[in-house]
Amino acid sequence: MVRTRFAPSPTGYLHLGGLRTALYTYLYARRMGGTFILRIEDTDQEREVPGAVEKIYRSMRLAGLEYDEGPDVGGDYGPYIQTQRRDIYPKYAKELVDRGGAYYCFCTKEHLDEARAQAEARGETYKYDKHCLHLPKEEVKARLAAGEPHVVRQNIPLEGEAGFDDALYGHVSVACSTLDDNVLIKADGLPTYNFANVVDDHMMGITHVMRGTEYLSSAPKYNLLYESFGWTPPTYVHLPVVMRDSTRKLSKRYGDPSFEDLLDQGYLKEAIINFIALLGWSPRSEQEFFTIDELKEKFDLEGLNKSPSIFDTNKLRWFNAEYMRKTTPEEFEALATPWLSKALDPAKFDLNRLSELLHGRTEVLSDLPAMVTFLAEMPDFSPELYVHKKMKCDEQIALTALRAMLPVVEGISPWTEEALHEKLMAAIQVSGMKNGQVLWPLRVAISGQASTPGGAIEIAYLLGREETLARLRRSISQLEGA
Repeated sequence: MVRTRFAPSPTGYLHLGGLRTALYTYLYARRMGGTFILRIEDTDQEREVPGAVEKIYRSMRLAGLEYDEGPDVGGDYGPYIQTQRRDIYPKYAKELVDRGGAYYCFCTKEHLDEARAQAEARGETYKYDKHCLHLPKEEVKARLAAGEPHVVRQNIPLEGEAGFDDALYGHVSVACSTLDDNVLIKADGLPTYNFANVVDDHMMGITHVMRGTEYLSSAPKYNLLYESFGWTPPTYVHLPVVMRDSTRKLSKRYGDPSFEDLLDQGYLKEAIINFIALLGWSPRSEQEFFTIDELKEKFDLEGLNKSPSIFDTNKLRWFNAEYMRKTTPEEFEALATPWLSKALDPAKFDLNRLSELLHGRTEVLSDLPAMVTFLAEMPDFSPELYVHKKMKCDEQIALTALRAMLPVVEGISPWTEEALHEKLMAAIQVSGMKNGQVLWPLRVAISGQASTPGGAIEIAYLLGREETLARLRRSISQLEGA
């Protein structure tokens, strides 16, 4: 049975590269009818951010990536937080020492710093010299019994190659002579990631490990650990990085958003997940839009790409706009109302009608306040805005049209879209002017905008009689004085 895991470190938010790894891991488990596990790898206590674990739980649930086992849902293989498993690792470290795959190291920080400085002075890359590997067993036993500070180091062979098979990159191997004897158990008794992830994956029965290519160089050492224990390694799938552009990875340090940042900006969860799924995976069809259930059905390892993927914000906006259009009017209104309320007093405007006008125009919900602020306050604008070649309108034609329409607008009652449309269109026909020569300057006069959700009639309805007339009179005066 397939068992996959997503194992983030609580050092901050769930970045988009991490979300993609979680998504692929989840989808593969679901496609294969397997189990998806969340494990928190918190051995790096110095970098842990308070509240980050809770953020991970929340982000996973917001993304719809429900895990079968995890710290907050339980399971038969817990605990699922590494620091809560700290009593497990010494047993395996001792077993590894007994098997010759590791050894106790008593070297002080001062000794190691001096050795590193000497290597650098010679122009060499520092590697631990296996000094403590050669300590007599009785001496090691005595120093351990005395409680002398120590670590446990992996015993990398001096010769030969270390390698592994990757589902995406094939066989990867490196010369053992290039590898260092990494610390497996730190002086505080906590394991390093290099050791804990191997022990935990084995104990939890993990069959497939998906992670970023930044771990490619470490994977040969992990496989040596599996060999030393006599364990069967999982299937490795190393995923290429997600890039901001051709030169750098996505990073919060450069202002790149997290998953929750995108949600806060008004992107829909479904659009984000769909977009992220295609950052490194290609379906065997021209299909671009996938529900989460369709992704569960279609995701496979064969469709993964080796090349890094570019996080294209414009493409994400396009995806989001398409998902916005697929919402029902009721769904869109529920989504839009909180954003519209940031710019408008809901008691003064028909937000239902405004939502109808905005439904097919909205790419991202956070765009909405800026799209409607003109309703709350008339912006300053240049009379040149009246000039529109296609509408065959200029400032003088605009003034003529507005003067003609003012008494018409003053006489409209009741103030409904239907009445506005009927009276204005009838008046335009009588005037002998073209529709655009009247409706365009009217839109500009009461909105101060070249582009609005809806035309002059819809905007007038939303503004109401008094505000529409006040703006219309003011705009006529401005044109007369121009």
